[in-house]
Amino acid sequence: MTDRMKALVEQLNEASKAYYQEDREILSNQEYDALYDELAALEEKTGIVLANSPTQKVGYTVLSNLVKVRHESPILSLDKTKETAKLASFLLDKEGILSWKLDGLTIVLIYNNGVLEQAITRGNGEIGEDVTHNARVFSNLPLSIPFKGELVLRGEGVIPYSEFYRINEELGEEEQYKNPRNLCSGTVRQLNSEIAAKRNVKFIAFTLVSAEGEEISDSKAANMDWLAEMGFDVVERVMVTAETVAAEVENFRNKIEENDIASDGLVLTFDSISYSQSLGRTSKFPKDSIAFKWADEMAETTLREIEWNTSRTGLMNPVAIFDPVELEGSTVSRASVHNVSILKELKLSIGDTIKVYKANMIIPQIAENLTGKVSTAEIPKACFVCGGETELRKLRDGEALYCTNPNCSAQRIQALSHFVSRDAMNMEGLSEETLKKFLEKGFLENYPDLFRLEQYKEEICKMEGFGEKSYGNLIASIEKAKDVELPNFIYALGINHVGLRNAKLLCAHCGYDLEKIKAATQEELVKVEGFGEIIAHSISTYFRQKEHLHLLEDALQYLRIRQPEKAEEGAESPLAGLTFVVTGDLEQFANRKELQALIEKGGGKVTGSVTKKTNFLINNDIHSASSKNKKAAELGIPILSEQDFIDKFMK
Repeated sequence: MTDRMKALVEQLNEASKAYYQEDREILSNQEYDALYDELAALEEKTGIVLANSPTQKVGYTVLSNLVKVRHESPILSLDKTKETAKLASFLLDKEGILSWKLDGLTIVLIYNNGVLEQAITRGNGEIGEDVTHNARVFSNLPLSIPFKGELVLRGEGVIPYSEFYRINEELGEEEQYKNPRNLCSGTVRQLNSEIAAKRNVKFIAFTLVSAEGEEISDSKAANMDWLAEMGFDVVERVMVTAETVAAEVENFRNKIEENDIASDGLVLTFDSISYSQSLGRTSKFPKDSIAFKWADEMAETTLREIEWNTSRTGLMNPVAIFDPVELEGSTVSRASVHNVSILKELKLSIGDTIKVYKANMIIPQIAENLTGKVSTAEIPKACFVCGGETELRKLRDGEALYCTNPNCSAQRIQALSHFVSRDAMNMEGLSEETLKKFLEKGFLENYPDLFRLEQYKEEICKMEGFGEKSYGNLIASIEKAKDVELPNFIYALGINHVGLRNAKLLCAHCGYDLEKIKAATQEELVKVEGFGEIIAHSISTYFRQKEHLHLLEDALQYLRIRQPEKAEEGAESPLAGLTFVVTGDLEQFANRKELQALIEKGGGKVTGSVTKKTNFLINNDIHSASSKNKKAAELGIPILSEQDFIDKFMK
């Protein structure tokens, strides 16, 4: 047993070090919790506690160049449960507050004379890091408040899923983050606040620690309401009793998919501060609060295959293919293994019995390999698509496999798939499988060849799945795509770090003039709002390469690049300067992107979450109990149906 305990301590401490010091994740929350519970049970059974056991420490010491600050009082982690019955027994006859357990970076804020004075990360619970320079550029944090005494509060720094996907899209694959928590941690602990300013970090308050000279209510809920009055976004919460807590847990569970902020469970705390203080604390946990972790729905299945998908940059991602299982209401048969390091850690071999679940009830993951002793899954020495040599490279989250052949057809397929995608050239009828067949038959080599497919009419019409009608639809779609706005075309080129949003910023900066874009220097591009050295370097380098310029000139002979439509002179759009959030199903617009494009064309903006800066929430289900509707109601933001929006802004 002692050997097992030593192995668990080593594994858990290694995971904590990676999580807290290096902004990477080698164990999922579910995996860490399972190993931690096993260690705690062994310690209780044997009476032995090893000196460096994580059950005896609040966290791992943070190493960085940021100034370290000791907290006035330790920030303890919470005891946890996965049983709603334990929440009821925890409360007994007391009233409690149930709220999201936000999956970000805990931060302590100190205000003096109404001005933000200091922001400190949780760190190891005893000592954190001063990140005031970054907190000052958080997207929703008040820099000054009406309260003039010393104010201390705690909350979570988070990056919404919508921002996480946008940022990852603009990063190179080597730099992409695994989840919003890692992205937020890496962002907040940057030395350069410019990075945090561009990544829309939000601060969600969850505890009022002290307010000098203010008579603090004995109710934590009332104090959170007071923080909201001071201008802080406060965690979504509900009052509960032992009789109602189970039902409210289910209400939160039903909101997970629509929640834009990552959450790994819930927090239950007593509402009364005096009662909470009377309970005291253990060496590790406060006694007035408990974390409820989602009891992940698990399923055992058999691993059938490891599939390697080659991206347009050559990165080869391993994907586990297994016998289909039902999880959280849907059928799952595949899960990303992320990289070679995780493949090795799981010791995966074909035929292994594995346990799978959905991380945070959303993303399919492998929890455990029940039979694997040694991994026999082959790390391919050659690309399955082109036969080119592969190589292992060190990335942020471990080793990754790359195809080194720049002419790999898989990379070409992915590049072409990106070129024809909806936000790019929007060419319908060109699935990845169709593009693959066209490449194999020699109809395509690079993206300009898409505009010359008519010369293969006879061959295409004879292909399986094609005929005169489907061929005609394909050519019509390509013809329609020749009328394209410049940002969509720039995005279609697949320039590293340039998503559609950055393509729009680039075009606006250069007056929608492609020649100016091609001639722009890195020094000039750095001045584009929202750009940095990496994006500027990527764009300027792309347009200096002869191969790219040759392909560009080839394609331009077929294109009719449209200038953005402008409002009539003297007539400003009623959408100008307004911020919208769109949620729920749409009926009168094809999809949310069509509505977003309309709003942006009129000078408005569409964001992913409701804040005090939001002017309107668009949701056909005006009376739903969704988190966005509740937030809008709290902030007094009007909720419009599609028809309301059309009546108000389009007539």
